[in-house]
This record gives sequence, C-alpha cells and structure tokens, in this order.
Amino acid sequence: MKRRMSSFLSDCSAVSIGAGVVTAVTAAAATYYVATQPEPNVIPPIDLSDQSIVLEDGVRISRFCENGKLMKYMYEDVKTAYDAFQRGLKISGDQPCLGTRTGPNLEYEWMTYKEVFAKSRAFGSALLTRGLKPNDTSFIGIYSINRPEWVFTEQACSMFSMVSVPLYDSLGPDACKYIIKQGEISYVVCDTTQKTENLLAKADQCPSLKCIIMMESPSDELKSKAAKHKIELIQFNDFLEVGEKNLQEPKPPKESDMATICYTSGTTGDPKGVMLTHANLITNMSSVTCMALKAVSVEQSDVHISYLPLAHMFERGMEIICFMHGVRIGFFRGDVKLLTDDMQALKPTIFITVPRLLNRIYDKILNSVQSSALKSKLLEWALEAKSREVERGIVRKNSIWDKLVFGKVQNLLGGRVKIVITGSAPLEAKVFRFIRASFGCVVMEGYGQTEATAGITFSIAGDPSTGHVGCPLPCAKVKLVDVPEMDYYAEDGKGEICSYGPSTFIGYFKNEAKTKETIDDDGWLHTGDIGEWQPRGTLKIIDRKKNIFKLSQGEYIATEKIENCYSRSRFVAQAFVDGNSLKNNVVGIIVPDPEVMPGWAKTEGISPDMEELCKNKKVKDMIFKDIIGVGKEAGLKKFEQVANIYLFPELFSLENGLLTPTFKNKRPFLRKKFQSLIDEMYAELEK
Repeated sequence: MKRRMSSFLSDCSAVSIGAGVVTAVTAAAATYYVATQPEPNVIPPIDLSDQSIVLEDGVRISRFCENGKLMKYMYEDVKTAYDAFQRGLKISGDQPCLGTRTGPNLEYEWMTYKEVFAKSRAFGSALLTRGLKPNDTSFIGIYSINRPEWVFTEQACSMFSMVSVPLYDSLGPDACKYIIKQGEISYVVCDTTQKTENLLAKADQCPSLKCIIMMESPSDELKSKAAKHKIELIQFNDFLEVGEKNLQEPKPPKESDMATICYTSGTTGDPKGVMLTHANLITNMSSVTCMALKAVSVEQSDVHISYLPLAHMFERGMEIICFMHGVRIGFFRGDVKLLTDDMQALKPTIFITVPRLLNRIYDKILNSVQSSALKSKLLEWALEAKSREVERGIVRKNSIWDKLVFGKVQNLLGGRVKIVITGSAPLEAKVFRFIRASFGCVVMEGYGQTEATAGITFSIAGDPSTGHVGCPLPCAKVKLVDVPEMDYYAEDGKGEICSYGPSTFIGYFKNEAKTKETIDDDGWLHTGDIGEWQPRGTLKIIDRKKNIFKLSQGEYIATEKIENCYSRSRFVAQAFVDGNSLKNNVVGIIVPDPEVMPGWAKTEGISPDMEELCKNKKVKDMIFKDIIGVGKEAGLKKFEQVANIYLFPELFSLENGLLTPTFKNKRPFLRKKFQSLIDEMYAELEK
C-alpha cells in the first residue's frame, strides 16, 4: 500500500512551504491575520464537556438519541439500501451520479441517477432470467476494484432482494475460493482477465460456480478455458442486454432482509463472513449522517471520491450516504499513485480516508521544511495560528496562512474538500491537529468495525480536542467490560469496548461458534479493542485485546500497540513485533522508511541502497536506539520493548501477502516468513 502511495506522498514532499517569504512580510501577514479573523462558523451542537449520557451499569448512549431511544433511521422514506438510492433518484433524477476518468483528455464523464438505475435494473433482470430468486438466498459475488459496474451489481442486488458478497481484490485466490465455496455462489462479477484467471485456477474446488461476468472483454482463449470447467464467461455489457430485453419489476427487500456478507480478511485463519441486514446498513449510516450534518450540509452539489475499497463497509457506507442525498461519486482510476491527479480533476468536497495516509502526509510535509529554518518557523506559526482558530470554531481556507503555507496542501486534494472523515485506526493527536489546520475543513474521526456495520463512535462537529474517537453514535449503546489479564477494569473507566444496537451484525455466515464468541447472550458485540472513557464523555482507544500473548515471566504483550508505536519513528515505515511464551522478551522486524533513509544515508556518507542499509550495523543500531526512545516516550514498559531487531528492505504489502486488505499486519504469514530470523535474533540474545 505504501509503495502505491509513494507518488501521492512525493507530491506532499514537493510542496514548498513559504518559499521566498522574508521575516518582514511574515510579520505584516501576522498583523493582517489578527485584524481580519472571522466569527466562529462551526458551533458544537451539544455541551462538549459532557458528550455522552451514562445509563445504568456504566452503559453510555449518544446525546443525539431522542428520548433515550437508539436511532433506527434518519428519513422516513429510507429504511433499506434500495430506499437510499431511490431517495437520491427522486432528488436528482437526471443529475450526475457516477463519474469515471476516460477519453483522451481524462475528463470525468458522468452517468445520471436515472441511467444508473436503468443499468442496475437491467443487470438484476438478467439474473432473474437465469433462474436466480429475488430473495436473500441468492448470493452474487463481486471481485473488482471500485468502478460503476460494482455499483450496478450491488444496486441490482438491493433492487431484487439479493445478497452482494464482495471478494476482496487482495484476498487472493485461496480466500476467494473459500468464500465462493462456503456461500455456494454461482455468479461472480469480475473486472479483469487476471482475476478471472485466478478464479478459474480454483474452479475445480468451487462446484457451485456457473458463470463469471467480466467487465473486460474476455478473449476466446479465456472463454475456452472457462468452458473446460463448465463455467460460462460473458461480458458485462452483453449480460446487461439480456436484462434490457427482459426487464422485470423491482422486488425491494424488507429491513430485516440480509443485504450483504462482508468477509473480514482477518489476521489468522479463514475469513469470516459478516452478515449485515438492510436495517444494519441504514441505522448506522443514518447515525453517521445525523452527526456529520451538524458540521456541514450534504447536498446534490457535493462530490465524493471513491478510492477506499468498496469491499469494506467504510467506503460502502459512505456511498449509501451519498446516494440518499443525491451526491455525485467520482471513481479514482484504480491506482493510488494517481490519486492526487484524480482529486485535482474531480475536486471532491467529501474525502474519507485512513490514518495511514494522513500520517504519511504529515511526515512528508514536516520533512520537507527541515532543511530551512525559515520554512520550519513559518510552518510552526501557521499551524499555531490555524489551530487557535479551530479551537474557536473557525474553519476556513482563506486566511493569510492558507495563502502563504497551506494552500498548496489543500490544492493536492482538489481545493474544495469541506469534510474529511477518518477511520479504521486511531489518529495520533498531533497529526489530527495538523490535518485540521492544513486542510482548512471539518475533520471528524470515527471508530468501529465491520461487525458493527461500520461505526460505533464518532466525533462531535466543532470539538477541537484530540486523542479520542468521539462519543457513541445514536444507533449504539457502548460499555466497557473487565479484562483482568491485562489489568483493565470497567470501574476504572477502562476495559474491552462492547457495543449494542440495531447496527450490530446478525452473525458470521455458517459459523455459529465464532458468532457466540463475538456476540454474548445479551446481544453485546465484543470488539476486542480496549478503551478508556475520557472526562468529557468521549472514548479513547488504548490497547488491543486480540493478538496478545504471555511472556515467560507472565507479562502480557499486545503486539499491535508496540508496532503502532514504533511506526511513529521517522526512520520506520513498518514494524512486526513477535515473541512467545517461552521467552522473556520480544523481537522485531523493522522496515526502514525508503523515503527517509536515503537522505539520512547521504548525510552519514554511506550508500543509500536499501538492501545495503539494512545490512549495515550502524544503521541497525541507530534505528534500534530511536525506536526504543519512541517507545519510552509513548510509555511502553521495559518488557514491551524489543530486545533485538532485524532490518528488512521490502515493504509489507497486499501484493506480497504480508498485509490484510485493511492494511494490518498479516501475522501468520509474517511469522512464517520471518520465523528463521526470529529464531536467530533470540539465539543472538542468548549468547
């Protein structure tokens, strides 16, 4: 993932902060700035000192819950995913809906809401002509990056009460085989020849698979290969024509009907199929909308860029919100290296993202000014001034500091972004502060997981504080439960985060045992994350219950916490920490940052080649010292710090199978790959 982001991040590095600005001009700018500050324009809708309601037994709910009741939906006419699109269709009609960059000039070309509805109806009608039933026993696989055909397929499923089952672009053929076999899926929509080849390679182990509908034009050779496995291969547009000639009336779903099975990639074992109903989707997205609308309006003129995988509920949920408000959605070209260019062409107003990207933007901007004392000071002044504005509820892009410093950062995103929503992992406080100031827009953070549909907590519009993930969404009750083996107790305001409400999933597909492990007898979802209630009623993520093990002296180790800590070192791109119960310490595989290390090597007069750097003891000692310092600063205990490290020159990625599709360490694969090196590191420590 990081390699694919390198072009985007190099654009950030290239932003020249205040080049040519002299001290006298800066002083004049500061005077002008003080004299022209506007009034606050983002007013918190509730008292920020008391953001959640405490019920019995420490359970908390949102202050946006009417009469203490959990929210089920925001609009009377939107109770299913089908209803959400219908509302957008009613609002927009012939206004743009989906856009792609095509043609010689790479301009965005748009399909209207009516056109998208027509194609979705045709696709669903074609499925019915093939004998599929319009109910939630019909599963349709989608194996593709984000593009219009993805939406046509999903909307067809909603229109005809079928179930969409995404096959992650990066799960690989074994996991895809597992999902198809478990779901007895007969129809899979696939975007490329390569992915079709992947499916055909496992076809003998997928007896249910009857038809692959390809977005690209299949070659005769590929059709012949499919025919040998008794699988029909048909081009997507040809399939649409079948439906257009046999149009069927929509058969909309009920709220309680299953809408999708979203498989979580997991870090161990086979993927688990999270079953989500239409009610799950709508209650969660209505709750996010309710809180986001307190900050900004969402209307037809808004534009969302779709680049996070539609196979995950974060992106899919955002698109439901867009559809219900008639917003237009522009797709990136499928390559994150081109994301900056796509955003500058699309000029989105809505941008959802993940901390991994925001962290790297922050790092690159700071690194870009280190060589100049004037630029560093100017950035410091600008950050301080804009942060004071955010604390006062002033959000804008037209201050003198935006003109001198932050304007180029904003233009990387197209210049029009008015709201940023980040999720999937906590965002460090200093990065949050920087992004709010530099982007010049409302920035909100959420926390959740697929099993809760998407969100569990969300930050309040106008809350300038950082270091937490907000308060409960209106659709969820939240409580903390004791984790005695990690010394966390609810009476101290710390414990495992549990959620309850109408957005909780109905179970793992064909996996009752895992369902019972995750949802207790009272219906509470146990997330595996450790949280701490803050004095103002917000929640802070402080640890992870999963991926823990005991050291030989009985101390528990939470490896993800340590890895996240070390990744904040400027020299570290990625970290994998491991150990076992027979040892009294942990060791780590460290991937040095390929964008920082060459510059450091130059100042040290050594080769900038990554492989040579990783073999250099001086480099190893320097990085080891730095991460131990970072760990101490973050409060890691002595037994949590690595005792030895190995420097690895290649980034963990989706392509080499070392990251999950949500960009988390794929622990079993990493352990298998590095087991001999881990053994060697322990052997060195025992000499």
